[in-house]
Amino acid sequence: MGDDALELLQGTLDVLILRTLAGEPMHGYGIAQWIRNRTDGTLAVQDAALYQALRRLEGKGWISAEWGVTENNRRARYYALTADGRAQLTRETADWRRYAEAVFKVLQPLPGEG
Repeated sequence: MGDDALELLQGTLDVLILRTLAGEPMHGYGIAQWIRNRTDGTLAVQDAALYQALRRLEGKGWISAEWGVTENNRRARYYALTADGRAQLTRETADWRRYAEAVFKVLQPLPGEG
């Protein structure tokens, strides 16, 4: 992680994980890489935070997990989005869009501001 990577705002990691798993099941390292790659390195997920979030999401029934073998022939837990997780992703995506739009409205300069 470079100096330009941003810390994740509290509450964003769950929705980022749900979005990542919307495409296909992945293991933890793959999830972290997907987020890093998708954001051109701007967002980096710390391992401890990632695995805490994965346990939390599994406990809520939004993701499921099963053991599998990675492309490097290592054993890893693969996480998949559940139907409840997909519904939660839809809700959270709408909430984040509304939130981001509101923040951008505040950040835009008013007429006459430099």
